[in-house]
Amino acid sequence: MRIYTTTNAPVGISTGMDKGSGSGVIIDEQGYIVTNQHVIEGATQIQVVLNDDRDASAKLVGIDPDNDIAVLKIDLKDLIPITMGREEELRVGDVVLAIGNPFDVGQSVSMGIVSALHRTQMGANTFENFIQTDAAINSGDSGGALINLRGELIGINTAILGPNGGNIGIGFAIPSNMVKDLTDQIIKYGEVRRGVLGVMGGELTTDLAKAFGYDKQNGAFVSQVMPGSAADNAGIKAGDIIVSINDNPVRSFGELRAKVATMGAGKVVNLG
Repeated sequence: MRIYTTTNAPVGISTGMDKGSGSGVIIDEQGYIVTNQHVIEGATQIQVVLNDDRDASAKLVGIDPDNDIAVLKIDLKDLIPITMGREEELRVGDVVLAIGNPFDVGQSVSMGIVSALHRTQMGANTFENFIQTDAAINSGDSGGALINLRGELIGINTAILGPNGGNIGIGFAIPSNMVKDLTDQIIKYGEVRRGVLGVMGGELTTDLAKAFGYDKQNGAFVSQVMPGSAADNAGIKAGDIIVSINDNPVRSFGELRAKVATMGAGKVVNLG
């Protein structure tokens, strides 16, 4: 799907209206669409064009700037929502397709593989747990779908590393699990109600692991627990190493932070 925005240009910068373009994904039969927050930032009008050439004005439901996610809504019938895939089933080397509207040439598909999982500290979002792919992602692809060969959504194309904004085979997508958690909250509340565990910590280094008698290097090291927090009430102590959340491995503190933050306040999670 193509998304076109119109923005009132600041006085002194240009005259008339500034226009931009991006991509989006239908996630609900009722007309809810997910895209990146930066695609629609500052927009006064948002127009959506579907693959069957139907178009509609879109209403902004809510945004989460910390994860660069926005939810829109259109009023059209016979919409077919995408099927959500599961982040846990992804493996490095899996073939993926990136769908978007690069440089506003129209809907396009590029093919690549999953280059890496659980990328954090990229400096793109506040909470990061990116899928990295070498499928071509360019300007205008933001907000588009990253899908597996079953046609399931596994991520939302969000950022690239490259000179002058061009593709050099290093692109990043927000995983579908995080997308679903965030969009569910925005649709229900109009905003994201951030989950907080109540720990401070950092990445697990070889020296830290050795000092605590841990023979692996994957996990989130806890250096401090906030008194009265959920973590404190659950019995987590400074010096603990969190290795899983809801029976899924945790590889870094950044991954733990991103997953807890996007799950939403009030959720019950099992930690290893």
